[in-house]
Amino acid sequence: MRIVYTRVVIGDVTTKADDIAAVLEDEIVAGQISPGTVLRQEQLSERFAVSRTPVREALRRLAALGLVSFEPNRGVRVRSISPLELREAFLVRAQLEALATEVATERMTPVDLEALEEAERTFSALTFELRRQAAQGERDEAFFGRWMQGNYAFHEVIYRVAALPYVERIAKAARRTFIGDRVWSARAELDELYARNELQHRAILGAVAAGSARPAGELAREHVLASGRLIEAVLDLAREP
Repeated sequence: MRIVYTRVVIGDVTTKADDIAAVLEDEIVAGQISPGTVLRQEQLSERFAVSRTPVREALRRLAALGLVSFEPNRGVRVRSISPLELREAFLVRAQLEALATEVATERMTPVDLEALEEAERTFSALTFELRRQAAQGERDEAFFGRWMQGNYAFHEVIYRVAALPYVERIAKAARRTFIGDRVWSARAELDELYARNELQHRAILGAVAAGSARPAGELAREHVLASGRLIEAVLDLAREP
């Protein structure tokens, strides 16, 4: 999770807004800020020790990602994502991440591959611990957030090597429509997702290391679609009485 502002430059409103948006984004996606929560500018200004100007800009950026909505006379509210939006987001991500992975495979250097391998090892360790917590019935939203960031870090290497900024921007916007808190009530059923994500990362890594661009892209596509199918099933379970 992003806790400190390593990029903040005093007087730079844009940079402050970036960092505030990054922190809030992580907390929303991890479920630490629940759907329906009203984000009040005065409280955020006090929390981040800034004026309201960078706070307003940060909230606009979250709105552009579809994470919050501005409601007349009510302020800014964290959005709930509909099943249709979630399904569409996974479809978009699947196609774009497949493209990015295919392109990145052809551009991957030994140094890049080492970075991808390190990201996979970190994610594997995080997945092991998260599955242990789930088996014990533990609820740790902060660690869940770390697991998500570890998951994203694997794909960040691919995006960086692919060097397709427009594709990356759209894919990440779709990725951020996943709201973690909606599935915590059914978290025991997520063990399959955790295990499958780890295995699929290893498969993608293997194809990339072998220089197999098209298979690597197809594995990335199936990875995203499989995650989407399981999340939909978990959400269905969560809605049952």
